[in-house]
Order: sequence, then C-alpha cells, then structure tokens
Amino acid sequence: MKRLLKALLVAIALVVAVSAQTPAPAAPPVRTTIIRAGHLLDVKTGQMLADQAIVIENDKIVRVGGQFKAVAPGETYIDLSNATVVPGMVDAHTHITGDPWHHGYAGLASSAARDALYGAQYAKVTLEAGFTTIRNVGAQGYADIDLRDAINSGGIEGPRIYASGPALSITGGHCDNNLLPYEWHKQADGVADGIAAVQHKVREIIKYGADVIKVCATGGVLSRGDDPKASQFTLEEMKAIVAEAHRLGRKVAAHAHGGPGIIWASEAGVDSIEHGSYIDDEGIATLKKNGTYIVPTLYLGYWLMENEATALPEYARAKAHAVLPEARKNLAHAFSSGVKVAFGTDAAVYPHGLNAREFNVYVTLGMSPMAAMRTSWVNAAELIGLGDRVGSIEAGKWADIIAVDGDPTKDVRALENVRFVMKGGVVYKNEYRAK
Repeated sequence: MKRLLKALLVAIALVVAVSAQTPAPAAPPVRTTIIRAGHLLDVKTGQMLADQAIVIENDKIVRVGGQFKAVAPGETYIDLSNATVVPGMVDAHTHITGDPWHHGYAGLASSAARDALYGAQYAKVTLEAGFTTIRNVGAQGYADIDLRDAINSGGIEGPRIYASGPALSITGGHCDNNLLPYEWHKQADGVADGIAAVQHKVREIIKYGADVIKVCATGGVLSRGDDPKASQFTLEEMKAIVAEAHRLGRKVAAHAHGGPGIIWASEAGVDSIEHGSYIDDEGIATLKKNGTYIVPTLYLGYWLMENEATALPEYARAKAHAVLPEARKNLAHAFSSGVKVAFGTDAAVYPHGLNAREFNVYVTLGMSPMAAMRTSWVNAAELIGLGDRVGSIEAGKWADIIAVDGDPTKDVRALENVRFVMKGGVVYKNEYRAK
C-alpha cells in the first residue's frame, strides 16, 4: 500500500512538473476593424460629427473620433464616408416568433416548432432593418428562448434577444387561449390564478431561461371576449409576480391598456407598461411617481387600419376601432407630461422589419426626431438593462453600428432604410461596399 501511494505521489509530481513547463495557449488574435464615418451622430449631445474614425477590436468599440487615418496591415477597413452612422436600434416590445398573418384562429394551427421557424426568418429581417437588440415579450412554448440561444451560438443570424417565454395570464385573460370551445380547451403556457400559482409560474418560466417576465395586466385588442380597459390580475397577484421576478433578478413588463390595470401594475413595481392606450391623468401621475416606463407600440394602429380586412380578426375589429384613436390622443398627452418612454413596436402584429416606422409616429405626436430616437438608443436600452453596453457609439460599448442615407435628426424616416448593419463587430449587411 505504501509503495502504491509513493508511486501515485511521484506520478502526480511528474504531471505537475510537465504542466508547469507547458506554455499556456496563445490568446486568439485581436480582430481590428476601422470604420470611416462620413457623419457620426453623438447620441448624448445630438450633434452630427463629420469624418470620424471608429476603431473596433473584436466585438467592442475602443476608440472614436478625430480625423480618419490610414489603416495598418491586417486591419479591416469599412468605408462609410458617404453615410450617416448611428448606433444599432433597440426595440423593447416584439414577438419575433409571431407571424402577422396568423392571428386569431389561424394562429391555432401554428405549433411552437413552427413559431421558432418563423422566428429564424424574422430575426434576420429584424437585424437587417437595423435592430441589433430586442426584448421579446411573449411566445408560446419558449420558442423565443430557443431562438435566442441559437443566435447566441452563431447558428442563426438575428438581433441580440432578451426573451420572456410565455406571458403570465389569468384564466380567460388576454394571454390565455380563448378561441376554442370547452371540449377542445387548452390553456396557454403562462396561465396562473392566485398568489401561490403566480409565484410558481414565475419560477417555472425563469427555470426555462426567461430574461424578463411578461404579465398581461388587462384585456387586449386582438384577444376574444375581454375588455382592454378591465384589469385582470388582482393587485395582490401583481405584487406577488413582481416581487418574485425581482427577487430572482428579472424585470417585469406589463401589458396594460387602461383603467386600474395600469395603476395596479405600476404600484406593484413593474418596470414597464406595454401599450397604455387608455392612460389618463391618474395613470400618468402614477407612472411618473414610480419611474415606470411606458412602451407605446403605436405604428401598429395605422398598419392594422390599412390592412383591416386581412390582418384583423372579425371579433377584434370593434375593439381596434375604439382603442387606436384613443391611444394616439392619450399617449401624446403622456409624452408631453414627462412619462418615461421606451421604444417598442409589437412587431408581429404587423410585418417584422417595419419597426423603425414607430419613430415617425412619435414625431407626429410632438417629439423631436432626436427625442424619438433616444427612446430606442437610451430608454429602451436602459429598460432592458443594457444602458452601459448599447445605444451609443463610444469606447467600451458593443460594436452595434448601423448606417443610413440622409440625416435622421432632420427626418427620422431615414432610419426606415438601413443600408449597413454591424452587431458585435460582425457585419451582417453592407450596401455601401464597393462593387
């Protein structure tokens, strides 16, 4: 036994000695990219800077500014001297695995696997539209979480996704499945009633990978048999959801169109109100007091009215006609009253890739182009928890960079035609490349 132990100790000593002499593996080479920007928007000051150099190492920006200089051997050069360069955009309210032509009964034919395939297609469309980061708030079967992981592993091209998985709903609520008769009844994945049940559901959704918790606090427009003004979860249930999510390090987004639902959600501590169509002075005061963001999702109203015959289920048309004009009026009042606004679109209600059309709606309701753009670059980034990593082109931030023709500070619609996209230092689209 002593001989065996002695031999083992000698073997261990030899392994340690050999390991000490083995050189550490070489660090991977630094990939340096230099962008020449004809015009570069400084998000903090709102100034448009001419002829700027952006130096990128791997996925991070390391230096910005000064006159452009020659590129050293081994460095990649990207010429955007004829473009306006701005940060990649952030959308805080998408349904990336949803299809705009499969609402209502048509959606019942779509499995979670099929939704994931839609998501793979629409993720690329969204990225090429200039949205390098999105928050996805609602998907069946955790399809958005699987899509996020596929993008992060490099298997699929798409934006950086912060995903919620299924949304929490009361039985029969906006995020339940209310389209089938009793004999065919199937609850949606996020249905829970009562304090213990909602706590369990939050834990379950986080168990399967959610970055954020989505809760349906009121009825909705595209759901059957509910009232957008009516609250759904009780205040006590809302408090339990938020407390459990925050305890586990997740923010909470609350679908809420109006009535007590907005106020209860904000008082419960949610991080954002989604839609807010019927928000009134009391709701505005409550959001301002609690520092709750509102995510307006306004462009969808214009698109739905233009495509009503094919895009709106018959049971939702009366609600849509009632809600959408009120939303514009009430949210314009919220904007001018100083509520914190984070950019979000509800893409999937209308076609993915049109997300940037939301900006011009904000402008028509009273925002300046720069203020409208900051709802994405600054506010949506902060809401998601990425304010120190995305939303501006400066040293230390991820190299999420897009380019357009024209000057979006004068006409924000320039962002609707993105011609160059870089996410994390990798180029996914470049229409400025020399042919």
